[in-house]
Amino acid sequence: MEVGMLLENLRLINEEFYADNLLPEQMDSLWAKGWRHFGRHFFRYNVGFLIDDLRFVLPLRIRLADLSFSKSQRRVLHRNGDLDVSIEPINIDAASESLFNRHKTRFNHGVPESIYNFISRQPADSPCEAKEIRVQKYGELLAVSYFDIGSDSTSGIYAIFEPTISDRGLGIFTMLKELEYSLQTGREFYYQGYAYQGPSFYDYKKRFRGTEAFDWYHNWVPYDGSDSA
Repeated sequence: MEVGMLLENLRLINEEFYADNLLPEQMDSLWAKGWRHFGRHFFRYNVGFLIDDLRFVLPLRIRLADLSFSKSQRRVLHRNGDLDVSIEPINIDAASESLFNRHKTRFNHGVPESIYNFISRQPADSPCEAKEIRVQKYGELLAVSYFDIGSDSTSGIYAIFEPTISDRGLGIFTMLKELEYSLQTGREFYYQGYAYQGPSFYDYKKRFRGTEAFDWYHNWVPYDGSDSA
């Protein structure tokens, strides 16, 4: 069945569970079935509200063998070539919490209270191994993104960046760095998370070559960018 199925033909899914520790292979299996998680809370749902608009949910992943960066994505990498980038286990410190508080001023609805809305209190290894991309210049923290490590896959969690320098495209930059890490470590898939059918704030997740969408009937199908209902 096509991803752009009509909502009235859809079998509704709204499930959740909690887990402290899962194996990398278990994470791969969950992501492949449309599951996401924030901290210990795992969930999957195929219909959701975008403000007051009911939308079909699109779980997305990138088949890394089919990935190549577009010209605009390569420009983002070049534009930020002067920055220091490190990849390490997640460690929430005062600098990253301060950056989170500045970053959340970008939102006017659904404003998160804390970075712990998205990660556990032991984020480096619970519920699974996870890493962060830290982006700095002259020792100043400009962006951080968090992503999970599976056996054959990686999965983005959340990204924050300095809102006063939005022209650098740091949210996309950290995602590109997660993709580079995934390629370098021989993963098969990178899960960029949920988006919605139709235009939304999450459309940046759809703009990667090799993207596939889950049809909620056990199939991942190539995503062609079409969002017609």
